[in-house]
Amino acid sequence: MPQCASPFTDETGIGLQSCTRGSGLPLATRRQRRRRYTAKVMRTIGLWLLVAGLCAAQPLRVAIAGLAHGHVSGFLNGAAKRTDVKIVGIYDPEASLVASYGKRYGIAAEAQFTDLGRMLDAVKPEAVATFTSTYDHAGVVEAAAARHIPVMTEKPLAVDMAEARRIREAAARGGIPVIVNYETTWYRSHGEIAKIFKEQRAAGEIRRMVAMDGHQGPREIHVQPEFFAWLTDPEKNGAGAMFDFGCYGANLMTWMMDSQRPLKVTAIAQTEKPQIYPRVDDEATILLEYPKAQGVIEASWNWPFNRKDFEVYGETGYAIATGGDHLRVRLGAQKEEESRTPGPLPEDERDSISYLTAVARGRMKPAGLSSLENNLIVTEILVAARESARSGKTVTLPVE
Repeated sequence: MPQCASPFTDETGIGLQSCTRGSGLPLATRRQRRRRYTAKVMRTIGLWLLVAGLCAAQPLRVAIAGLAHGHVSGFLNGAAKRTDVKIVGIYDPEASLVASYGKRYGIAAEAQFTDLGRMLDAVKPEAVATFTSTYDHAGVVEAAAARHIPVMTEKPLAVDMAEARRIREAAARGGIPVIVNYETTWYRSHGEIAKIFKEQRAAGEIRRMVAMDGHQGPREIHVQPEFFAWLTDPEKNGAGAMFDFGCYGANLMTWMMDSQRPLKVTAIAQTEKPQIYPRVDDEATILLEYPKAQGVIEASWNWPFNRKDFEVYGETGYAIATGGDHLRVRLGAQKEEESRTPGPLPEDERDSISYLTAVARGRMKPAGLSSLENNLIVTEILVAARESARSGKTVTLPVE
């Protein structure tokens, strides 16, 4: 009997790896069969590598779900300049909006849809990028999850915890990743802050964080009419500047605190321009209390200039990011503050398209700033802030 059986057999049915001495076959025959076996294995491996290479070389097939979020233009502009992504369909319930974007970006009529389910079934995307109102995120995730398609939503994740749980449960049922896209995730300065505090432990434990995110206001910067309509709707947006810009700080702080939930949330919100924003706040400040740290989130539609700055203070040093590539640092025994030029982020983490591709193709699992875990906590913080501003009281988060 052969002493080393193999599932690979030749046309005689004899195992090609029946190759040890004592098999009863002549040595020349055994050598010939070893060569044939090796050649067959190499052909199989080569075919596998070829298929893997072809899959990797193909652009990611992305469908756009919703066109009411103004950030969709930036995503489509970015996609048009790349060869590693292909927009295979666009959807929005508003037919005129679909036609407008279709014409602008040269999307064929047969790839334009006003029914989400029909689009997903027709174009069979590898991933869905969502640009609806925040309130409509859950419906898109449920539709995509039912078809086992990964989803990226714009920030923030949800308008309340009920909607956030719908998203989490749909993702679990469908076995899909859901990621949340923030512009600030791709800032090299934030990557450097993480290295200082989370990897190098160069400034001790975090004691205070300050996030400043805002601009002149949606009307003042001339956002699209469909974007303005839901941004100023408390049901569709969750609030005003508090949700639109407060989410950035909550996201970054949750990341820096390794997904530790704050103990308490205190917030104030005002409407300084009621003639423009009568239904929502345009100015908000949120205070987060952790066991050994504090967080201050400033969110505004009233500032003279756009700002997305983040400051982190530790026991023995600090780092201040002003925009995507600028960082000021002072650590330990340094007598003066220094300016740093942050290095590049990893290739798959430099922008939303690269990250979505890596997640959809299975090269990465969602983590950190983009993860569902982080953004469930972000939603909890924003909901608590909204209630605190409404009631005038500090909100204590329930212990999990």
